[in-house]
Amino acid sequence: MTATDYSDTSRWSYHVDEAWYERLTGFVATLGEDWPIADPTTTAEAAAYLHREARYVDEGRFNEWIDLFSDDCLYWVPITAGSGDPRREVSHAFDDRRRLTDRVHWLRTGLAYCQIPRSRTRRLITNVEVLDDTTSGLRFIRSNVLVTEFRAGVTKLYSGWCGHVLRPKGEGWEIVLKQTNLLDSEHGHENLTLVL
Repeated sequence: MTATDYSDTSRWSYHVDEAWYERLTGFVATLGEDWPIADPTTTAEAAAYLHREARYVDEGRFNEWIDLFSDDCLYWVPITAGSGDPRREVSHAFDDRRRLTDRVHWLRTGLAYCQIPRSRTRRLITNVEVLDDTTSGLRFIRSNVLVTEFRAGVTKLYSGWCGHVLRPKGEGWEIVLKQTNLLDSEHGHENLTLVL
């Protein structure tokens, strides 16, 4: 069966189809290419989208955050620097829409031991680059990110770069892929429960 044969993505995962992984490999390759400089209006629009996503997470507005994602989305934090192969390697996070919904519900319960007390975060987003693929209609965005987390009297920093793949939806965009590549991805990260 293909993804179009299913109607309820809360009961199954897109991560079972070889064609889906081939598409992911294509996304990763595009995110690693050199792009022409986008016009300032497109870059500003892309940056504004990333800033809104960051604000939703930092303010704990997780329902609004998850609404930015498509039904066939992937939220991926690889362990291997530069992405690796999720079919053969573990990841810090490899969440489809169903798993993202579980993550948001879990964070909102207030009962997650590793989030007592709850993390407070702020993120800085810089070096935004944009590629609009006229063939597919997709928008690719690369950015550098620095997340500051304060929890239980301890401040931690997470730095790296993010790749977003957006698809048009109505008058705006929806996230098909968010890949966060931590600078120290292959090292241990205690309590990596926050959204990066």
